[in-house]
Amino acid sequence: MMANHLVSKLPKEKWTITIIDQYKTHYYQPGFLFLPFDIYTTKQVKKNGKKFIPKGVNYIQDKVEIIKPEEKVIILNDVGNISYDILIIATGTKIAPDETEGTDGPMWHKNIFDFYTYEGAKALRNKLREWEGGKLVIHITEMPIKCPVAPLEFAFLADSFFKNKGMRDKVDITFVTPLDGAFTKPKATEALHYLLEEKGIKEVTDFNIERVDYENNKIIDYADTEVEYDLLVTVPTNMGDALIERSGLGDDLNYIPTNKTTLQTEANENIFAIGDCTNLPASKAGSVAHFEAEILTENILRYIDGRELKEEFDGHANCFIETSNGKALLIDFNYTTEPVEGTFPFPGVGPLSLLKESRTNHMGKMAFRWIYWNMLIKGVHIPFVSATMSKKGKKLVN
Repeated sequence: MMANHLVSKLPKEKWTITIIDQYKTHYYQPGFLFLPFDIYTTKQVKKNGKKFIPKGVNYIQDKVEIIKPEEKVIILNDVGNISYDILIIATGTKIAPDETEGTDGPMWHKNIFDFYTYEGAKALRNKLREWEGGKLVIHITEMPIKCPVAPLEFAFLADSFFKNKGMRDKVDITFVTPLDGAFTKPKATEALHYLLEEKGIKEVTDFNIERVDYENNKIIDYADTEVEYDLLVTVPTNMGDALIERSGLGDDLNYIPTNKTTLQTEANENIFAIGDCTNLPASKAGSVAHFEAEILTENILRYIDGRELKEEFDGHANCFIETSNGKALLIDFNYTTEPVEGTFPFPGVGPLSLLKESRTNHMGKMAFRWIYWNMLIKGVHIPFVSATMSKKGKKLVN
């Protein structure tokens, strides 16, 4: 996104833009939610990342060993050293199942699964195709996690999936969270809790896991509360890339301390961070990175010109919550504003509804894959959708 934004704005005689990527394949990560239920195929969630690199941008396929901010140098595994004047870090976040005892033991991807990785979602798909029922537990280890609503969406889709297979009566679904409710925002929690009750999904809150007892098929928290399972779908601890730790740029979870309004890292004025790799109190979601990119582009240009950076990013996030049966919710919020009711993107017109289930929202959710590949990743502005919310939070600022 940043390369696509900046390539037309930086004079080519003065600046070169280089992308360093250790992965050949770029994944549409929101699609991992649908892969276990055979809603998406494997081909629909991955593409060759190189095809999205704009003309005029250098592309290096290599792993970064370490970043040396004092020297303004990046050490690569094969290519050697790359120097920089400005560095934008977008290393994301990854699951760390080894952080919880018993998670990635001998039953990992046998009856304990994640769906936050391509490999995990694919393995879970194969399991669900032949699973005959029992106790399904959907579990969040700790916050923050990538796409905070995804575990709830998984629970809703599981309910629909087993109904369609004519075996919902054979499956007991339990949603287990360390939070005191279904979501991080109270207003959304109220709506989502109702849906859990409506679908007959049990809820266990304030569960701070200590270990997975894979021999006896149960998870145990620090208060010795136990939840039994036959099939455990867990969201392990999410952490920033190990590169951030090696480079001394991160906090305890390897997230980069970053100014939440300018996206400039706190320790290095010529290093900026975007997306899930930051410690910002915003959702780790694709829409957030998209909104950040528009503001960060302006701040990169201001930094080059020696001007004061705009303190403009407000944590704006909006995301569809798939509630199954061809319906979805849409929530829109920022650092300080609770998810609001109303319509989106046009007040009183919509066509999308906020905090209400609708088939139109579901269509928007399913259309997002096309928008991702054809607009978001290419840095194309989405009409009528701005990077910041209005003060009232009921419509977006143009």
